[in-house]
Amino acid sequence: MDYILAGLKEAFRLLFTLDRGTYTIIFLSLRISGTAVLLASCLGIPLGALVGLHKFPGRGVITTILNTCFALPTVVVGLFIYLFLSHRGPLGMLGLLYTPSAMITAQTILATPIIGALSLVAVKGVDPSITKSAISLGATKVQTTLTVLREARVAILAALIAGFGRVITEIGAAMIVGGNIKGTTRVMSTAIALETGKGKFEIALALGIILLAIAFLINAGLYYLQRVKE
Repeated sequence: MDYILAGLKEAFRLLFTLDRGTYTIIFLSLRISGTAVLLASCLGIPLGALVGLHKFPGRGVITTILNTCFALPTVVVGLFIYLFLSHRGPLGMLGLLYTPSAMITAQTILATPIIGALSLVAVKGVDPSITKSAISLGATKVQTTLTVLREARVAILAALIAGFGRVITEIGAAMIVGGNIKGTTRVMSTAIALETGKGKFEIALALGIILLAIAFLINAGLYYLQRVKE
């Protein structure tokens, strides 16, 4: 119990004293994970809409792959990206290993199937009469798809938040491809692991509490948007 209280005190101290190191870690975490989710949404939402609204050969296989990748091990993703980006790998000449770009790539791969699968469920949950009405009014396939996505926007937003929650807390891929370099690739999850290993439990707990607070605020925003729609 004393560790928890000490962690709370340390969290407030770090935040209200505007500790530079802490805010660097927080903003870097948000930038990397936010960029990854943005890229994943550009891939996952169209894929989910395509699979959810259209019938074509291989549709079931894609759906199965998306659902399977929900449990994609982060260390495996990190390992594959490391092999590709290492100096002996096919993309080693780019010099991306141990950079935020490598971390964004890993997190994008982790978030895309989550956003894709949940977007698929979201569009399939839209009342079929909306699709029929759009088609009867002369809407093209693209216009019909956009109409359905607009109706499913709250559920799709929930998919984005689920993807964000998955990547901002992951540590396996971040450690492997990022290297936990101070000021460059050290994010909240890797910083927590580092401070725990050093025995600085108060700082580790403080960062953990801050991470939970960010997750709470994001989910509170989603709840508010859902209430507004109702």
